[in-house]
Amino acid sequence: MTSLTKRILTLIAGWIFILLGIVGLFLPVLQGVLFLLVGLIILSSEYVWAHNLLNKIRNRFPKLGRTADRATEKATAWLRRISGEPKTD
Repeated sequence: MTSLTKRILTLIAGWIFILLGIVGLFLPVLQGVLFLLVGLIILSSEYVWAHNLLNKIRNRFPKLGRTADRATEKATAWLRRISGEPKTD
């Protein structure tokens, strides 16, 4: 996959999660906050505002920040496995 393709797919996935999160805030079926957090984690690699907002959330809610860090590590490992990139430790 080219870097442009990865960037476009990252942006699409991030914005889809943000939109699902907004919808989930109004519908009892979806977990809106969870989807918003996942969308911010994805978009934080591309947008400075998302990175800054995620840092503010981590500072205000440390437990949520630790959970987000573990989720980010798992997602990164999963994406590396799918794309065939070697594991870097």
